[in-house]
Amino acid sequence: MKKILTTPIKTEDLIDLRIGDVIYLTGTLVTCRDTGHKRRVLSNVKPKVDLQGGAVFHAGPIVKKTNDKWEMVSVGPTTSMRMEKYEKEFIEATGVKLIIGKGGMGEKTTKACIDNKVVHTVFPGGAAVVAASEVEEITDVEWLDLGMPEAFWVLKVKEFGPLIVSIDTKGNNLFENNKKLFNDKKEKELLALHDKIKFMNY
Repeated sequence: MKKILTTPIKTEDLIDLRIGDVIYLTGTLVTCRDTGHKRRVLSNVKPKVDLQGGAVFHAGPIVKKTNDKWEMVSVGPTTSMRMEKYEKEFIEATGVKLIIGKGGMGEKTTKACIDNKVVHTVFPGGAAVVAASEVEEITDVEWLDLGMPEAFWVLKVKEFGPLIVSIDTKGNNLFENNKKLFNDKKEKELLALHDKIKFMNY
């Protein structure tokens, strides 16, 4: 069965999710990158949009203006680890429940996901135009003074995804788990390879 989260997201919507699960989002999605995180956390400037129970997308969209409306052209994920320094504080300050980005995040964000019952997910890279097609409407924009990629674009989305759970509310971290798994395999393969080529040392 297709798992669809709808904003505002509640804790009970997330607690049964596990890393590797695939979900989709319907409702309000807000883009926010490095500078937006810094402004909210360091300057304590609050956007008008209420992020309590909301979803944030680590993305720098390409947007065009048509008459009096904004139209999404492309909205691919950016590397989530760039937000690691401020994500925990951002989560605590805003009450956001779902983070979407590219790649994994570190220990600080993992702890924030446990403490605040938040989930981090990844949107497939290279599919920015697909993501744009799942944006029904741009309903607002804030902090445009930061530039198009860094502004808070408030989006209405329907079944936005696929989103792969990379950190769940129990603190399981898909990317960190995979690193350990692959490193263990690498060590075994290197040992096996050493036995096969050790004659070259003579």
